[in-house]
Amino acid sequence: MLTGIGDIAGTSFITLYCHALETLSDNPILVDPKSVEITTELNKTLSLSDDPLDRILVSGTLDKRLVVHIALRAKKYDDYAQDFLHRFPDGVIVNIGCGLDSRFLRIDNGHVVFYDLDLPEIIAIKKTFFNETERYHLIASSVLDFNWMATVLQHKGPFLFMAEGVFMYLDGKDVRSLVLKIQEKFRGSKLVCEVVNSIWLKFPLKKILEFKLQREMHMGKDATFRSGIRDSREMEQWHSGIQFLDEWSYFDSEEEKLGLLKVLKHIKFIRKTQWTVHYLLN
Repeated sequence: MLTGIGDIAGTSFITLYCHALETLSDNPILVDPKSVEITTELNKTLSLSDDPLDRILVSGTLDKRLVVHIALRAKKYDDYAQDFLHRFPDGVIVNIGCGLDSRFLRIDNGHVVFYDLDLPEIIAIKKTFFNETERYHLIASSVLDFNWMATVLQHKGPFLFMAEGVFMYLDGKDVRSLVLKIQEKFRGSKLVCEVVNSIWLKFPLKKILEFKLQREMHMGKDATFRSGIRDSREMEQWHSGIQFLDEWSYFDSEEEKLGLLKVLKHIKFIRKTQWTVHYLLN
């Protein structure tokens, strides 16, 4: 992995390469030409690495099931953003833990104000591929350093906060603190976030999960899930102003590329392993 990129930040490269592979596939779920441009350039550096994950990325041999799942997730989050902008064309969207994603380019309606927020080392790379404008901004900060909120609060909103593949890597107390701070500062905003079933944080399932992440996918030892919830309405217990709106799982899709995995949506334990929840923060 590139110098200075931590294990958790490095997961954004897997997402990026999944986008590129799916874009180049037949009948792509997600069309993301920017991801192809970026991976082509990154390959020049990663191809010199001995890191097992780097070799997988450059060779394009990521698990096809993972590629489909990541593409489905990105498309769904694009849909959430576009639905929000259909109601609020001049709305403000904050993409938490954005990685090297190009969501702004995919959903830009010509009016939205869009913030990509991620760790300084990721934003430094992102700045070589993306140019900021009057409506598109990059914030180099930990999401847990709440000073970034002052920048976003310069706008009236309404606001949509998106956390795709982020919360599970944070400690539970930090996720709760973050959600409550957004709820306090941005009343009436929407939150779309991916969550993991907290049952996977307990032995022996946690060991199985870590084996998959760190051994099979060759992610670093720090790339492990640290928080989760058991049910979509669990966050409503954190504050009376948090209102559950809807939820989505990969397995809810009718996408043909899921193959036989589509039948798993009828098994609650599987469907609710890793899913997305949509909230109103009043």
